[in-house]
Amino acid sequence: MNDLILHHYDGSPFSEKIRLILGFKGLGWKSVRVPVILPKPDVVALTGGYRRTPFLQVGGDIYCDTALMGRVIDRAAPTPPLYPASAGGQQHVLAQWADSALFWSAIPYTMQPSAVAHLFGGAPPEFLKEFRADRALMAPGMRRATPADARAQLASYFTWLEGMLGSGAFLLGAAPCIADFSVAHSLWYIRRAPPVATVLDPFPKLRAWSERVAAFGHGRREELAASEALGIAASASSYAPAQVEAGQGFEAGMQVTVAATDYATDLVSGTLVGLTDDEVAIERSDPRAGTVHVHFPRIGYQIKKSDA
Repeated sequence: MNDLILHHYDGSPFSEKIRLILGFKGLGWKSVRVPVILPKPDVVALTGGYRRTPFLQVGGDIYCDTALMGRVIDRAAPTPPLYPASAGGQQHVLAQWADSALFWSAIPYTMQPSAVAHLFGGAPPEFLKEFRADRALMAPGMRRATPADARAQLASYFTWLEGMLGSGAFLLGAAPCIADFSVAHSLWYIRRAPPVATVLDPFPKLRAWSERVAAFGHGRREELAASEALGIAASASSYAPAQVEAGQGFEAGMQVTVAATDYATDLVSGTLVGLTDDEVAIERSDPRAGTVHVHFPRIGYQIKKSDA
């Protein structure tokens, strides 16, 4: 498999999820730093408009959403397994809950005035204003929890998680699984801000578990310029195998759009090259990135036929 290229920024919670998975796998990877807020011209050149952070690049294949990225990394390096059989189907249910419900309690709780300086390292007020405006545009119709509501939700969630940490070192037993990394990134974000991290004080098992996951580290990171990543995509001559399975209601070669259904719902347009119950892949071209295949998971995304 070609080099794994992670497009991310250091303070991104979901990027931390993937960095920890790469550390757990003991992998080397290339790091491309993306802007925290729009505009993101190099990102759009590769993804076609998908603006969430992070995304993973393997040659001319672009993988969006950490749920899919985890599967791609596990296929590239199956040992140790990210989805151990011992964790069963519940690891996927717990991971999806953590990436949605837990995350959307952790973020509004952590983004309190007392925590902002720790999260953004003394960024000027102008940037903080632009950051809030950028994130508001990502989910204009979303009603976010107040800090008080989010604190109460986290108290319940952390009680549940604390109860899961019995004799096993990880959430679903002796071995880590995708659920551990999906829960870990929200706790990592909270713990970056000491004034609000006290919400974890009543949960010693959860704090100790968080430290065990953090100890996996980030693997072997090598910085790469965005222009170099674009050049790698443009020079790609082959792509990951993909096919449109029968019974999906679409045919290969159709013009389609793909978009997230919860937030950052920007449409990505292209030619359908792959569709299964788990994944959709579209082909698109860009003057700088060349021809790329952009991949999305099916859960959390909508695919529609397009006349364009």
